[in-house]
Amino acid sequence: MEISTLFFSILLSLLPISELRGGIPYAFFNGVSLLVAAPLCILANALVAPIAYTFLATAHKLLHARWLWYASFFDRFVAKAQKRVYPKVSKYGYWGILLFVAVPLPITGAWTGTLGSWILGLDKRKTMMAVFGGVVVSGLIVTSLVALGVGIDSVFIKRI
Repeated sequence: MEISTLFFSILLSLLPISELRGGIPYAFFNGVSLLVAAPLCILANALVAPIAYTFLATAHKLLHARWLWYASFFDRFVAKAQKRVYPKVSKYGYWGILLFVAVPLPITGAWTGTLGSWILGLDKRKTMMAVFGGVVVSGLIVTSLVALGVGIDSVFIKRI
């Protein structure tokens, strides 16, 4: 087990495109035990919510205060998103976020769940707990698929 493999596994787990769908299989198919790869990648992916919230809050404050076009666009975008999504969010709440993050498919995951919660103005602490729960479930699903094997590597990693 090389440090570079662990580093790239963590990096893949933090990236919005790959998240756990990339981190765990990458580590496993490069010689890291699933008992090491899964918890490591799950913990790395769980850091997405606080990182994203910090970045979004900081960047938003700076842009909203300095650029009127951004403030106008953002305010209209949020109003439209809240109007369209509010019925579903009020129905499913934080369980919906957890399930959305838990599905290990493209466009679902910790980044999208956190971004959606932030745009809708949901509670930061509850969102982080829901995202963490979804990351754990997603990690268990991906780990199970990798452990079952039989060509599953081609689902997550493109062979060259």
